[in-house]
Amino acid sequence: MDFKALREEGVEKQPCVYLLSSSRNGTLYLGVTSNLFARVWQHRKHLVAGFSDHHDATRLVWFEMHQTMESAITREKRLKKWQRAWKVRLIEERNPYWNDLWPEILM
Repeated sequence: MDFKALREEGVEKQPCVYLLSSSRNGTLYLGVTSNLFARVWQHRKHLVAGFSDHHDATRLVWFEMHQTMESAITREKRLKKWQRAWKVRLIEERNPYWNDLWPEILM
């Protein structure tokens, strides 16, 4: 199910793992959330102090929805151990130009 379908059903929360970037091939930030809309908005408005704010990682370049928060957290922990090149490949499989996916999740 995509975010548009979730929004149409009135569901605001969905466990997700996501990658933000400062630019194409820029600094990457990996996170997990139960509300991607709110969390990415917080990053974009620099309301989240820390790594993503310091490196201006506000561009949503990849996300993956999960059925449970437990599975999303498990996936995030695995991805955090990945080499950067593997994360770049993951992004480019679905988003080869590193487009900001923020407009996509707003639709």
